[in-house]
Amino acid sequence: MSAEEEVVAVEEVEEEVEEVEEEVSLSLLDALKEVLKKALIHDGLKKGLHECAKAIDRQTAKLCCLAKNCDNAEYTKLIRALCAEAEVPIIMVDEGKELGAMCGLAKLDDEGEVKKAVRTTCAVVTDFGEESRALSILKDYLQNQTEEE
Repeated sequence: MSAEEEVVAVEEVEEEVEEVEEEVSLSLLDALKEVLKKALIHDGLKKGLHECAKAIDRQTAKLCCLAKNCDNAEYTKLIRALCAEAEVPIIMVDEGKELGAMCGLAKLDDEGEVKKAVRTTCAVVTDFGEESRALSILKDYLQNQTEEE
């Protein structure tokens, strides 16, 4: 093995270590954002009260995201009741605009930052798409939530 091959091997090992560190530092919010993005790509994301209620009622929903800052209490009561009946896990998000941006309801500027986001109070995932590290983090979190209850 020459010196050049050793240098290349060392660089590859360093890159793998950096990737592992990035995966470990993935927060719940980042994981949710990635899962929603993959669901949107695979046409498995429903947004808004009407679409979400239909998906939950048809038993096709696998995950529900609900904004904490909803103006209408009846809205959240309905979604919570439907999710409880269908045994669909709920993840609460702080802002409706943040949830809208995660669901792709936003205009982005040249740098990829959110310029204008449309608020949505509810989003339901019917198809996760492909397995990923973010999805496993989210499933672990949901498993811990159900064990605590």
